[in-house]
Order: sequence, then C-alpha cells, then structure tokens
Amino acid sequence: MQRFLRRTFRTASTLLSVYYAYMLEYRAELLFWVLSGSLPLILMGVWVQASQSSNFGISPTDFIRYFLAVFFVRQFTVVWVIWEFEREVIEGKLSFRLLQPLDPGWHHLASHFAERFARLPFAIALIGLFFWLYPQAIWIPSLPNLLLCFLTLVLAFILRFVTQYTFAMFAFWLERAYAIEQFWFLFYLFLSGMIAPLEVFPPIVRNIVMWTPFPYMISFPASILIGLPVNVERGFLIMIDWIIIFWLLNRWLWRKGLKQYSGMGA
Repeated sequence: MQRFLRRTFRTASTLLSVYYAYMLEYRAELLFWVLSGSLPLILMGVWVQASQSSNFGISPTDFIRYFLAVFFVRQFTVVWVIWEFEREVIEGKLSFRLLQPLDPGWHHLASHFAERFARLPFAIALIGLFFWLYPQAIWIPSLPNLLLCFLTLVLAFILRFVTQYTFAMFAFWLERAYAIEQFWFLFYLFLSGMIAPLEVFPPIVRNIVMWTPFPYMISFPASILIGLPVNVERGFLIMIDWIIIFWLLNRWLWRKGLKQYSGMGA
C-alpha cells in the first residue's frame, strides 16, 4: 500500500510539474484567456445600473460582489477537454496515449489543474483592479465561508470536467463532438448564474433549476464566497450525485468508444 501511494504521488507530481511548465510557456496567452472570461464583469455593470432603477431584492453593492465572485469561480472551473480529446481521436493521437499505463483522462485533468495555478496571478490582479474601481464592494469572507468555497470550487471543477469529458466521448462516433458542448453551454450560460443571480429568477423556475447541475458550477460557490444564504448540505449531495452519474456514463461510453476506435483501424 505504501509503495502504491508513493508511486501515485510521484506520478501525479511529475504530471503536474510538466503541465505547469508547459502552461508557463503560454503565459502571455493566459492573460487573454483570463480576459476572455470577463463576461461576468461586463454584466456586472448592466445589473448595477438596472438595480438602481428596479427592485430586485439585491443591492448594487451585492451585485458587484456577486459578479466578482462569479468571475473568480469561473477562473477555477473553465474546461476545454472536449476540444483536446476530439482532436486526439480525429488525428489518431489517442493511439499513443493508449500505449501508456495511464488513462488518458489523467493527462487532461493534470493539464487543467496546472493551468489554474498559471492563470491565478492574472485573475487576482484583475480582481484587484476592480476593487480599486469599486472600493465600496470590498469584503473579507469569513474563514468558514472560505473553506466551504474552496471545497465547492473543487467539486464544481470536477463536475464541469467530468461533464464535458463525458460529452467528449462522443468523438468516437461524431466528427464534431464539441457541438454537443455548445448546445449544453446555452443552458449552462443562463442557468448557472453567470448571466444573472438565481435570486432574480421566479421561485418556481429557481426551485427546478436547483435540481440540475448548472447552478453548482458557478452560482453555488459564488454565493458561499460572498455569504448569500444557500442550502450547503443539499448542494453538496446534488453535486456529488451528478458527478457520479456523469462518471458512470463516461466509463460506459469510454468502453464502447474504444471498440469503435479500434474498429476504425487505430
């Protein structure tokens, strides 16, 4: 057991160090990747203006804090595995991955995880800039909220990753599997809380949406970070349930897809 744990730790540390160094080679592009996720900051100005003339039950300062939290959460939950996996399947590069005694998914997970650390300084600098522009929105989260937010960020990233990686499995049958992700992204965009806080939704719509995986990828961790009331226990259970569902589906599609892949002569 000790030998297994030592080997696992050595493999994980090697993958992370390699992919972190790889991501640093593109640190100039990382700035643009961070800026490409600035949609919440744009929407923040829209909702702040709207809240000054309408009653949403949320103050302008709370809107600023919420969308800053959404921007922060998105930096840790952005995923692009479907594009990488689809290219590997189409170009036949997956064959080389299959020769290694390691599931290809761990390479993608390591690259995503290492990229979080590479982009973090840019995200913090941008958040600091907006705190300078909106000093009234500065707040210090409590230690319990910080710990809960960190845990939900990890689960949200896993949920987002396993969801998209499951859709990537369709690359064994489709030439453009990312079309599935684009269709899914429409629901993700409106129901995750990225466009608007779920608190402004009608209660019946909000109650239905809370049973889907979308709010737990953005709204749930963002609400915990700024201290909005949420049902933490139910949120964790729903996140874990969706992770298990997509992971089981992912493994089933993986086994079926490998037969299809080998049948194509790869």
